[in-house]
Formats: sequence, structure tokens, C-alpha cells
Amino acid sequence: MSETPINLYSDTQTQPSPPMRQAMAEAPVGDEQRGEDPSVNRLCEMTAELLGKEAAVFMPSGTMCNQIAIHIHCRPGDEIIAHKSAHILNFEGGGTAAFSGAQIHGLAGDKGIFSIEDAQAAIRSKDRYNPVTRLIAIEQTANQGGGSVWPLEAVQALGALAARHGLAYHMDGARLLNAVVASATPAKAYAAPFDSLWVDLSKGLGCPVGAVLAGPTDFIEEAWRLKQRTGGAMRQAGIIAAAGIYALQHNVERLAEDHANARLLAEGLRNLPGITVDADAVETNIVFFDIAGTGMTAEAFCERLDQRGVILGGAGTRLRAVTHLDITRNDVERALDTIRDLVTEVAA
Repeated sequence: MSETPINLYSDTQTQPSPPMRQAMAEAPVGDEQRGEDPSVNRLCEMTAELLGKEAAVFMPSGTMCNQIAIHIHCRPGDEIIAHKSAHILNFEGGGTAAFSGAQIHGLAGDKGIFSIEDAQAAIRSKDRYNPVTRLIAIEQTANQGGGSVWPLEAVQALGALAARHGLAYHMDGARLLNAVVASATPAKAYAAPFDSLWVDLSKGLGCPVGAVLAGPTDFIEEAWRLKQRTGGAMRQAGIIAAAGIYALQHNVERLAEDHANARLLAEGLRNLPGITVDADAVETNIVFFDIAGTGMTAEAFCERLDQRGVILGGAGTRLRAVTHLDITRNDVERALDTIRDLVTEVAA
């Protein structure tokens, strides 16, 4: 292809921009393990302030944030209430069972969001035959729910439920700032009920690596111990922390552009033969659509699109497209033209 491929596989595919690379190159650094890296310290302070928490710790990945938080909150044999499509259940290599010996009770719910009533019903009675319900976890936004936003009222109600039953409350905040921008809700308001939560830097914010876990000071001290134990402690990590600082300063409000591009993509897709998409349900930067009507599998569809310079992911007949800072409105229009050509060719 003469033109640059349009990579809609995920917002993890972003490349650090030239200004971000410059910030990384110029970052003051020190020994992160000794608390001497000024860039890491600043990033953690910024994140704690953003979320209204006492402290924060820089991690290599969001999965590490989730697994360390779960390990602190839970003991072997405990149970976690989460959505059945949750990242901690489906995309972390069984880490919850392997590292913490805990199990996950996956609840149903539209667009990756379960109800307060279902969460209440899932809390186990205190019986020696039952696992102990220890933690409620939500994912903001809900990835497999199409980037759907947990409403603030639901977040608060679920937090109140957890408090009444003495349960810990954790947010997988992989795309929390997408929810903040889409709903015009301050990050502190979303974060307030949670005992722990984290923000991903390597998705819509455009960093090459990293996430920041936040919570009370004693929680973060224990998180540091587990970070050390699992090999997540670093040295002159300010080089990558500087990317996070730049992202928090420059790349948050622009997430609205990704949301607009996702809606444009969904609107275009629903006019194509053989494709089914609920364009009205697109809230942030993720678009799921079904190609069963084309007679093709997702694998075959993606392979043929890849040959034409458009990269998507999918399984069965369901595909996912994710917009991000490296995708422009023109890219979306080009992708739609390419998909239109393919489905027309297949129909013929």
C-alpha cells in the first residue's frame, strides 16, 4: 500500500508523537526504586491529584495494576463480583486465580454493565460452604460492552452497596478518561467511591507503556511491595513517566475527537449491506459490528481488509474498531470506503 495503513485494531496501537518523544528525551531521571526519579514522582502526584487519592504508584501495565490490587484486597478462596466480560476474567491469563487464589463471579448485564440488584444478589451469605465475597470490580469504560460508560449514579450506588457489606471496591480504569470526557464528569467524582483504581497511559492517551494505580497511602505502600516482588520495579523510569506527564497535560480533552470519529465510523457502517451495527449505542471510541450478513468470518474479513490497508480485530462474525489519536476523520472515511468496496465485491 502506498498510503499509511489505518490501524483500528486497538487504541494500544498509538505511536508516541514527536512532542511526547521530546519530553521523554529531556526527562529528568533517577532511581525509581529509591523514590529518586523526579519524573516518576511527578506523574504519581499528578495522578493522585487527578483522582483525589492519597497516593499512586507507576506500573508497567494495567494488568499489573489489576492483579496487584486484587492480591491486596483478596485472600485465597475469596470471590470477586465483576461483569462476565471483564478484563480481569477474560484477558489476564487467569492471573486472579494464579496469583491470588480468588475466583470471579461473572454477572450478566447490558453493554458490560451489571445492575445493583444483580450485584446485591451475588453477595454470598456468611456460610462455611460459600466462598467469601470480598471485592466488587468494574471496568470503565466497558471494553466488551462497546466502550460503554458506567453512569456516575450507578458507580456511586454500587460503592454504597460495597460499603454496606464491608466489601472492597476496585475500578479497572483502562479507559476512565474516555468516560470522563464523554460524560463531562470529573475524574475525582468517578474515583471517589473506590478503594483502588488506575489510569492507563498506553491507550487513548498515546503513551508507549504504563499505568498508574491510586488509592490510600497504606494500600500504595503494599502495592509497592508487590510491584517489587513481581519484578515491576524499575530504575530510571522517568523516560517513560515523562510520556504520561505529557499525555495528562495534552491528550485528555482531545479524546472527544476519538469519540466523534467512532460515531462517524458507526454511522457509515450501518449503511453498508451485510453489516449490522448499533450506531446509537456508541458512547466513546469503540465500535463493535457484525458481518454475518456478508457470509464471511471475522478472520477472513480482517485478512482481506488488512491487504487493503485497514487493520481490525474480531472473532466469529463480530469485529471491533477502536479510534485513537493516530486516526483522523479522513482515515475513518478511507476505512469506510475500503470496507464498502469489500462488502460490495463479496456481494457481487
